[in-house]
Amino acid sequence: MGEKKYEAAIEAILFTMGESVELEKIAGALELERDKTKEILDGMIKRYEQDDTGLQIIELDGSYQMCTKSEMYEYLIRIAKQPKKHVLTDVLMETLSIIAYKQPITKVEIEKIRGVSCDHAVNKLVEYNLVCELGRLDAPGRPLLFGTTEEFLRSFGVHSIEELPVLNPVQVEEFKQEAEAEMHMKLDV
Repeated sequence: MGEKKYEAAIEAILFTMGESVELEKIAGALELERDKTKEILDGMIKRYEQDDTGLQIIELDGSYQMCTKSEMYEYLIRIAKQPKKHVLTDVLMETLSIIAYKQPITKVEIEKIRGVSCDHAVNKLVEYNLVCELGRLDAPGRPLLFGTTEEFLRSFGVHSIEELPVLNPVQVEEFKQEAEAEMHMKLDV
């Protein structure tokens, strides 16, 4: 099979699956070496980056997905009803940040950091497909472990968790001082 046939097969796989597909699975389906498959995919990504296409192939943590270029969204909105927009409140963003940086993490650990119950926030984030259950902790009660999803990566424009910004120690100390001041204010009331 020639390279154009492999590209066509990859297009068919990514289009039909709709979600991201791991490189190993694509290579297995094509009966090609992993490196050769990645080389073909990298070439396809470059080709799709041209301005004359409405689609793109993106890499998400070692998996690949075909999706619409963001500059085409206005045309899609004209055709379909505008999708429901999920609103991330401060509570949801705070909870999501904790999960993103500390994953895998249990609800109890999130609550220790936040100081309040997180059931509603975690449930909303799961509903929005930004967070998912990763399994259970091997501890008494076997609590659920939570982590971020591929949808989280897409939504925040990162390819992997390693690309999340790193807080410098000065910022961390400032956040701690703000939290302590906030706690003192609550206790004084």
